[in-house]
Formats: sequence, C-alpha cells, structure tokens
Amino acid sequence: MTHTYKTMVILGSLAALGLAGAGHAQEAFVPKHAGQFVIVGRATVVAPSEKGDILTAAGVDSGLNVAVGNSTVPTLGFSYFFTDHIAVEGILGTSKHKISAVGPSTNVEVHDTWVLPPVVTLQYHFNPAGKVSPYVGAGVNLMDWYGGKDKNGFKVRLKNGAGTAVQAGVDVALKGHWALNVDYKKVFYKTDARINDGALKSKVTLDPAVTSIGLAYRF
Repeated sequence: MTHTYKTMVILGSLAALGLAGAGHAQEAFVPKHAGQFVIVGRATVVAPSEKGDILTAAGVDSGLNVAVGNSTVPTLGFSYFFTDHIAVEGILGTSKHKISAVGPSTNVEVHDTWVLPPVVTLQYHFNPAGKVSPYVGAGVNLMDWYGGKDKNGFKVRLKNGAGTAVQAGVDVALKGHWALNVDYKKVFYKTDARINDGALKSKVTLDPAVTSIGLAYRF
C-alpha cells in the first residue's frame, strides 16, 4: 500500500465520520450567504501526473523520464461570497517534492524542491442554504519553486510559471459556524527543467491532482 493510498484511506475515514456526525446533529447551522467570509484548514495530498522526456542539449532522447513524488501537507483556504451562490476562493500552502530521473534500469533522485502554488478559483455553490452544499469552480494558479537541493551530482533548475485549475467539492454543515469540507482540484501546469547547466533538458507536464479534507468556519 503506497503512502498516498494510506493517506487517502485516512482522509476518507475522517470524511465518513464527519458526515455521520453531521447526520446526527440537530443543532442549527449557519447557511452560506452573500457577504460571508469562510476560512478552511485542510489536510491536502498533492499528486502530480507528470510526464517529460529528458533530452540532450541537441534534442536527442536520453531514454530517461522525469518522475515527481507526491506530498501531503496542510493548506488554508479563504473564501468570500459575492452572492449566495457565487464565491471566490484563494488557496495557500507549500509542498515538497522529490524529483527523479527514471528509465528501464535507472531510478536516481536528482533534486528535492519546495513549491508555493497559490490557486484562486471562482466557484458556484448549488445549495447554499442546505446542510449539504456541493460546488464547482475554475481558476488560475502560480508555481514558484524554491529551496531546491540537488542530489547525486546533478544540478536542476525549474522554471516558475502559471497554469489553470478546475475544482469540485462539497461542504457539509455541522453545527453553528462549522462545516466539513471535501475538495478536489486538478491543476494544469507545465514547466521547463534545465539539468547540469543545459547539458540535459526536459519539458515537464505536472498536472497535479490536489485532494483535501478539512474543517471550515463561516463568519
């Protein structure tokens, strides 16, 4: 069982417990509404769906590909409701990823790096007055790579850039101002990797899936 799979099992179990608790709670809850501000703390799994051939400076395929590891981190979300149904959300967090060069008989770690990937989405909430309120969203993100550490004699530089994102999730009101939040985002992002001062290079498609569960507080 992989680390990511174990994490998702734990997150899914927490979600089930939260839903069960919400179902038994009889206390009044604060519905979503225009002018509302929401903060949500989440446990988040960032799982890149990477692909990228490593080429020589002359463009010859080296036979190696880029592999990027998953990361589980805490994140914060901040939302504001312009109307009962329409909100904007900003996501803050930072994750650390292991980058490797892999091939038929090769799997060598070349770089560890942190990335700051803020995401801003415009959301539509389908049932703002209900206890169970699903939503969808779309927006943009930035990728700022920092704190990189080269490994095994390699020198790797990643280009910062921007991408797009889509989102789907659900809020389950608990009691008072609190709600359980389950959220999924798909981020579409590509970057250029420069290896050993340009002796090797790669155009890497990352496209991470970002899956979260957390607790929200509605002001």
